[in-house]
Amino acid sequence: MESIYEHCLAKEPIGRGLHFLRQHTIAVRYKGEKLDLGFKVDLWVEQQIIVEIKAIDVFHEVHRAQLLSYLRLADCRLGLLINFNEVVVKDGVHRVANGLNEL
Repeated sequence: MESIYEHCLAKEPIGRGLHFLRQHTIAVRYKGEKLDLGFKVDLWVEQQIIVEIKAIDVFHEVHRAQLLSYLRLADCRLGLLINFNEVVVKDGVHRVANGLNEL
């Protein structure tokens, strides 16, 4: 299900003239060495906002921690965690900030 939501959501930045990367691999470095492993982010809009898509029954803090790890590795400040398994999608949108004070 998540791949379908991702495909549909990816059409939104295009309609607004925004550049984005889909299923982009973020490299992992260990002791200065770039590893052949990495994390794939669902959407990276303008290389400023990472969007992680879920279709889950229950939101857990581990999902926020996952996105925060992506943000740190990408040296990115802001992410959105969107759970499409909600009656109203806006209830499933969670803002995650890396190094910013939450308002």
